[in-house]
Amino acid sequence: MAMIDLRTEIREFLGSRRARITPERAGLPVYGANRRVAGLRREEVALLAGVSVDYYVRMERGSLAGASDGVLDAVASALQLDEAEREHLFHLARQSRPSGVPRRARPAGAVRPALRRVRDAVADAPAWICNGRYDVLAANRLAAALFSPVLAGARRPANTARFVYLEPEAAGAFFVDHERVARDVAAKLRMEAGRDPHDEDLIALVGELSTRSALFRRRWASRDVRLHRSGRKRLRHPVVGALELDVESMELPADPGLLLSVYTAPAGTASADGLALLASWAAGRESGVRAFG
Repeated sequence: MAMIDLRTEIREFLGSRRARITPERAGLPVYGANRRVAGLRREEVALLAGVSVDYYVRMERGSLAGASDGVLDAVASALQLDEAEREHLFHLARQSRPSGVPRRARPAGAVRPALRRVRDAVADAPAWICNGRYDVLAANRLAAALFSPVLAGARRPANTARFVYLEPEAAGAFFVDHERVARDVAAKLRMEAGRDPHDEDLIALVGELSTRSALFRRRWASRDVRLHRSGRKRLRHPVVGALELDVESMELPADPGLLLSVYTAPAGTASADGLALLASWAAGRESGVRAFG
């Protein structure tokens, strides 16, 4: 069964995080001007984490199987990892442990009827359900209208990552902050790869994007990770124009790997008026814009 190479992932992730921390930033003295690396040396990380140099070197070579949570926390602090990076490190460690450690359930490809009712109950805001691979599995009527450029292709499930990277002209026209969106999409896909390196559909998606998009290859090579959380999206909708929307992404505990995202705008704003106009447009089309999934 295909899977992401955990040892390579660990080695390159830890190495890239170490390279960005200077001794000054870590609060360490610098002796001489002939350092061969811009970031920390391995022995400096070991010192900061309170572990032996040999032990940290083994970790950075891809061996996390025996690392305790305390050691992982110490290394995360030494490397000044943010919340997403720390969680990614722990995911990699869990996946490295001997078989018998439960694997995370694979993201479902279908949406339960109860979730479809939840989706449809959100009547005044775009709401859709995706998995960690960015497959769009269900959308209410307003979300289908809002993301009509993303959903325009015939391939199903539609996939936001493919749209961002493989349709750059359309994606650049739709997402005002296309560069930031592209960075975040790659970082969230890498986070997903750490959670489930056995996900063959994710491996295939990363392979497809890597083959077809130079931008994705650059973003993927950064080793950055990011959590699915709240944020703000600025869009140029082809019908209603500029929209600035707040998005809340919520994990669904009963359906591991699925996320419900809801897009809103403060009352009285131009974006709220734009959503109302979008709802009228969707309802007034000859056949109407329909929910799906």
